[in-house]
Amino acid sequence: EVHLVESGGGLVQAGGSLRLSCAASGSTFDDYSIGWWREAPGKEREGVSCISLSVGTYYADSVKGRFTVPSDVAKNMLYLQMNSLKPEDTTVYYCIFAYGDDCIDPTFWGQGTRVTVSS
Repeated sequence: EVHLVESGGGLVQAGGSLRLSCAASGSTFDDYSIGWWREAPGKEREGVSCISLSVGTYYADSVKGRFTVPSDVAKNMLYLQMNSLKPEDTTVYYCIFAYGDDCIDPTFWGQGTRVTVSS
């Protein structure tokens, strides 16, 4: 069992920055991936970023160059640093955990944190 808790969402103006945090706890595994998904009303869930121990780091084209995923392994923390935010980035962001080397089919989800970008 893996428990994920997000924080850091809020309201920001377009062009601004926001940093989301994800605190992970629970069992440890040798091969897993951890990352961020987002889901806007009326739209499909989108994988934003994924860190795989065996493959590396993935970013969706829509956020590439603007978002990064720093991590602090010692503290079991994952972050989503969001820069140059756009109104279309407005949605709920979820921290996710998946077995294996990609984030396509997450097993554990956090409760989500809402980000609103005003124009």
